[in-house]
Amino acid sequence: MELKDHNLVEYNDYKEILYEERPCLDRSGNPVEGLHNVWIVLNNEKQFNSYTTNMVKEVILAFRRASNDRACVAVVFTGAGDKAFCTGGNTKEYAEYYAGNPQEYMQYMRLFNDMVTSILTCDRPVVCRVNGMRIGGGQEIGMACDFSIAQDLARFGQAGPIHGSAAIGGSTDFLHLYVGVERAMWSLTLCETWSAQKAFHLGLLTDVVPALKVDGKFVPNPMVITDRFTDEYGRIVYGDYKTGEERNKAKEILKNGEVDLSLLDQRIDKFCTQILYTMPNCITKTLVEARKKKLAHWNANKEASRDWLGLNMMTEAKAGFKAFNEGPKGDREVDFIRLRQMLAQGTPWTDEMIRDISPQYKK
Repeated sequence: MELKDHNLVEYNDYKEILYEERPCLDRSGNPVEGLHNVWIVLNNEKQFNSYTTNMVKEVILAFRRASNDRACVAVVFTGAGDKAFCTGGNTKEYAEYYAGNPQEYMQYMRLFNDMVTSILTCDRPVVCRVNGMRIGGGQEIGMACDFSIAQDLARFGQAGPIHGSAAIGGSTDFLHLYVGVERAMWSLTLCETWSAQKAFHLGLLTDVVPALKVDGKFVPNPMVITDRFTDEYGRIVYGDYKTGEERNKAKEILKNGEVDLSLLDQRIDKFCTQILYTMPNCITKTLVEARKKKLAHWNANKEASRDWLGLNMMTEAKAGFKAFNEGPKGDREVDFIRLRQMLAQGTPWTDEMIRDISPQYKK
């Protein structure tokens, strides 16, 4: 029987992502004939796999293609290298093109919304292989996936309220479903990053594996507290980052080690093998039902969020993204106190006001 092609377009000319069909392994570790897993790889390692406009379009097409691939068992969504899965939108592009152009940014956000939806509606299980930082919009597209397996040097969090945006590209819709409202509020507003261990402990991840090799042996992330104990406030501490002298010692261990993602890849392969040994339509139906919680929030809010984000490119986003892109190293945030003081005095948003609060204009 001649099979019909249900893809909207035939597209294989990817420039900013990698689309790979990798062997699907049976329980003995042998490749299975006629089946594979699709790996969609954000390929912008130098800019921490931040997504440009063109990359977003390619991700949409890639997920549609993988969803329609009859031989695909699972989709693995990841980034190039070992530093970052994704740190969100490309701030250089934001600062140099979209800042001050709300009508253009709204068109971009239409694409972004379609990217998130393409992940949430994929007909195959989607596994986020967290190979490094998952920050900002990277956290949002990561949480749109069904499962997340991370290497333990990865960090998780938001950046919007510091750099001029709000985490309304998915995080305000999804995060509380994983970690509860209070912890979600904490992450969404204060932008403190969580270690992979803490993210796992809070319920954000499926699994975590070591990635640091010292003297040929894998060791846990030395920067993170991996023992459970009660601090002076009576809180159970686990997964927080070390401070003081302990942090300095941990940095030395990191310096003398090497990052090796082989355990991460083994865990991903094993997880995809577990998916292989399930009824395909039954697992898809299960995912569709479980995804409803995410989709209910996402579909209710994405259009209003798009409008707000577009207009915000005239004010805080314009200032914040330009500061991050143009500010000197170590000083890439606006003067928050000065900004609040000016707004309290009724100062309107003008180019002069932005210069007054921006680090790149300091003399």
